[in-house]
Amino acid sequence: MYVKTFRVKNFRRLRDVRIDLDPETTVFVGANNSGKTSAAQVFRLFLGAEKERFRLYDFTADCWAEFDAFDAASDDPDERLPRIVLDIWLDLNGDDDNLHRVVDFLPNLSWSSGLVGIRLSYMPKNGKALIENFEEYRSRALAVERLEGSDYEPWPRSLTDYLSRELRHEYEITYAILDATHCDERLEPIAEYAPYTARGSASRLGAKLESLIKVDFLDAQRHLVDGESRGRAEDLSRKLSGFYSRNLEQRENDLAAVAAIADSERHLNEHFAKVFEPTLDKLADLGYPGFVHPRLVVKASFNAQSVLNSGARVHYALPAAGGPMGTSERTLPDQYNGLGFKNLIYMVVEVLDFHHRWIDAEGERPPIHLVFIEEPEAHLHAQLQQVFIRKIREILPQVESAFATQMIVTTHSAHVIYEKSFEPIRYFKRTGVDGNVHHTDVKDLMTFRETTEDDTRHFLRQYLKLTHCDLFFADAAILVEGNVERLLLPLIIQKSVPELQSSHLTILEVGGAYAHKFQELITFLELPTLVITDLDSVRGPSPDAAATDSDEVPAARSACMTTQAGAVTSNETLASWIPRIRLIDQLLDADEAAKSSPAAAGTPGCIRVAYQTRRPITWGDRQTALAGRTFEEAFALENLGWCQHEAQADLRLRVSEAAAMTLEGLHEEIYKRVKSFDKTDFALALITKDHNQWIAPQYIVDGLTWLRDRVTVNPPETAPLTAIEAEVGK
Repeated sequence: MYVKTFRVKNFRRLRDVRIDLDPETTVFVGANNSGKTSAAQVFRLFLGAEKERFRLYDFTADCWAEFDAFDAASDDPDERLPRIVLDIWLDLNGDDDNLHRVVDFLPNLSWSSGLVGIRLSYMPKNGKALIENFEEYRSRALAVERLEGSDYEPWPRSLTDYLSRELRHEYEITYAILDATHCDERLEPIAEYAPYTARGSASRLGAKLESLIKVDFLDAQRHLVDGESRGRAEDLSRKLSGFYSRNLEQRENDLAAVAAIADSERHLNEHFAKVFEPTLDKLADLGYPGFVHPRLVVKASFNAQSVLNSGARVHYALPAAGGPMGTSERTLPDQYNGLGFKNLIYMVVEVLDFHHRWIDAEGERPPIHLVFIEEPEAHLHAQLQQVFIRKIREILPQVESAFATQMIVTTHSAHVIYEKSFEPIRYFKRTGVDGNVHHTDVKDLMTFRETTEDDTRHFLRQYLKLTHCDLFFADAAILVEGNVERLLLPLIIQKSVPELQSSHLTILEVGGAYAHKFQELITFLELPTLVITDLDSVRGPSPDAAATDSDEVPAARSACMTTQAGAVTSNETLASWIPRIRLIDQLLDADEAAKSSPAAAGTPGCIRVAYQTRRPITWGDRQTALAGRTFEEAFALENLGWCQHEAQADLRLRVSEAAAMTLEGLHEEIYKRVKSFDKTDFALALITKDHNQWIAPQYIVDGLTWLRDRVTVNPPETAPLTAIEAEVGK
């Protein structure tokens, strides 16, 4: 039995999301403030140590307007007042050992679906009484005489203002049993189905659910110090001492151990070494201490009043100079080791501690153990992040087949997801399916796997693994043709569209031949994406190229200038993805709409292509509209006078005797020069120039401007924040 899926409604950014869980490990990824932590916190507030400690700010932002729009004269408070909902679906297919545990949650005697659904709702205890209480307090506030010249209104000014103080008195968690046969394929109850709700603590369903699922949280922002803890600081030594006192074999009642404590510190240290050995050995699976790092030692520091509570301290044993590890017992206190390994040790001990508490739970052990690990990458270098996510499950002792540990890892690290295939990744995307920027949509990459061809999926997975790209954590993506664009793009953004510097962009070098392979993934993620590529003109199949089928693939034809009659593109991105045009003249004549992929219902898409366009070029007394075949050619044309100056000779775009040439002749010479020179040398030379002296090719600027308008960089002015919005903004 395991948690198959859960649905959250009206909780923070999660207006209405469904998240499927892997039976073993699920990875939550997404940009900052996309709702990953909220998906874990909802379990803490419904099932964890902070149960029922909801605040008004936990409701989705648009719920506040629903509260204040409530009309007591016409609205039913039990129906209209917002509630936070968590649906949990358990999969019991083939698990007869746990069937007796879920009898109370079966919808009827004919149940056979293998799915058990429980709905937890944080809702008004009594909607009518809530409104009456609010109106009573509100009438008292209105009766208070106002101070002359002051706009102050006594509490409560609105229903949201009232609930900001009284929510816990007016709301409670209720439980309902869901029947999968009355739900749609997404396990959402159909409109006419109203599951029975068992109110209050008298239902016993809450206790029954907690007997099925144990939830633990390993939070982010772990501050590790040695010495007295202050604030949120966590003492690693105390963590190990607590683990010892709860889980490991203790010897305080053994007379021999007591004698050893009294007679010699050495005996107690040997005891600590023995009982901690299995735990510390687990660290070896994650690469600690390795060849160069000091090994971990737990030493006794006697205290006459309390040896076990205050005597255990973490030390690090150093080898003798020139000798093998362990030949010396010189030790350093905990604070002399790095934060990364402290964090690694802390996480391993904490996860093991969670596991032992679950195994040793009083009464009947819950069959499901959910462990949420937030941002394990804190202080860990890239390779250690990969080892941790690969090995963390292996350090847990094996349990009976009727019991399962599911781990949910939230991360901002591309190195963590490097170790995972697409299947366990859940992508949190800001802006939900309803288009509201304050909502989140969750994309299940298992669905992407099932709908994508094997070769495309294999290419993407290999590319993501080899480049450690941060596609899943960015506000937007830019796919570039080659190394030159990748090197120069940050400078072009700084120079031409500086607003984009405030966004979190990922720039991927994919080449013109492979950019289209990202089509399915980017479309699936709905990530704003700019594809910067080249026209790559080649000779057409025949003199009558205008009549050529635009879908025909050119067969190894020679490169040509964009002015060549009947030229076609060899770029598969342009021919088979966007705008699906092969003739160069048609590409140059394409309007803005053709360069963007349309979304559902004809709305603007999230992907745009940028390639060379015709630009007015002047040389001497001659001016005409020309388009480059590549970035370098377009740059040379749009900066023609500057590039032909002898000071720019190191760019290798300068043509001898250019002054005597016609514009068309100079264009042809630049085209030939670009075909044969080192493009990376050109990019590096350009970086050394004063960027105020040259302009970026217009097709790139146009594309970046489009991307800027798709990413919220400078939002429009809005009305002043309400008190609740200001609080949430903190």
